[in-house]
Amino acid sequence: MDEPMPGAPTAAAEVAQAHQAAREVFDVVGTKWALSVIEALGADTRRYGELHRQVTGISHRLLTATLRQLEQHGVVERTLHPTVPPRTEYRLTPAGQELQHTINGFCRWSRRHLDEILAARRRSEQA
Repeated sequence: MDEPMPGAPTAAAEVAQAHQAAREVFDVVGTKWALSVIEALGADTRRYGELHRQVTGISHRLLTATLRQLEQHGVVERTLHPTVPPRTEYRLTPAGQELQHTINGFCRWSRRHLDEILAARRRSEQA
C-alpha cells in the first residue's frame, strides 16, 4: 500500500478544507441580497440601473455593497466604460455562472424538500 507523502494533506484535512471553502462561499451568497443579484444578472450583462430596477426592494447602498462583495469574491465582474456620463456594467464571471448553476440546483432541492423541512421544524417547535 502506498504511504502518503510527508506533509501531504490527509483525507480528513482535505474534507475540512473543502468545508471551510464552502463556508466562505455561504458567507457571501447567504447575505440578504446576493442570491437576488446573482439571479438578476443571470447570463446577461447589466447596467447598475437595470439591476436596481430588477432587484425589487433593494436600496442603492445595499446594491452597491452587494455588487462590491460579489466582485471581491470573484463572482461578479465590473466593467467601467470611460464615456460621459460613465457607464458601468456588471456580469457574472465564469465562476459566478457556475455558482448560479449550483444555486439553482440547491433551489430545486429546497422546493422538493420544503414540506419535509417545514414539518420537521413544526415537530421541533412542539417538542
